[in-house]
Amino acid sequence: MTLFGEPAADAVAARLARGVCRHLGALGCGTLTEFSLSSGRRVDVIGFDARGTITIVEIKSSVVDFRTDAKWPGYLEFCDAFYFAVPEGFPHDLLPSEHGLMVADAYSAAVIRPARTLAMNASRRRAQLLRLALTASQRLQRLIDPVP
Repeated sequence: MTLFGEPAADAVAARLARGVCRHLGALGCGTLTEFSLSSGRRVDVIGFDARGTITIVEIKSSVVDFRTDAKWPGYLEFCDAFYFAVPEGFPHDLLPSEHGLMVADAYSAAVIRPARTLAMNASRRRAQLLRLALTASQRLQRLIDPVP
């Protein structure tokens, strides 16, 4: 299964996700990739810190990817900070300036534009943090004890 329908785009997206997770991890965040929100939408990367602050990062592997995927506005109510992560050379002026921007590779990410603070509903935050914990625990258990 590929993220964007093309194996090459999937490989780029996987490298960017790795770099974004490393960056967020260095900031003290736990991260998950391909996390399903209660809305049924699946985000590329979600990070959360000890204070319960939630960051969503939408990976755009190419201009075509950005232009053909309009699901990301539905993610805004599920986070405190929203970023786009793109590879080096991606034209930054295509991305909405009101959201954060990271340039990433397989090893790290650099924040080019900080995300503005979004107002996340407190009950949604609690429910989502519990969902994050359960998802992380289930993924870890599958690594420890894969089902045949």
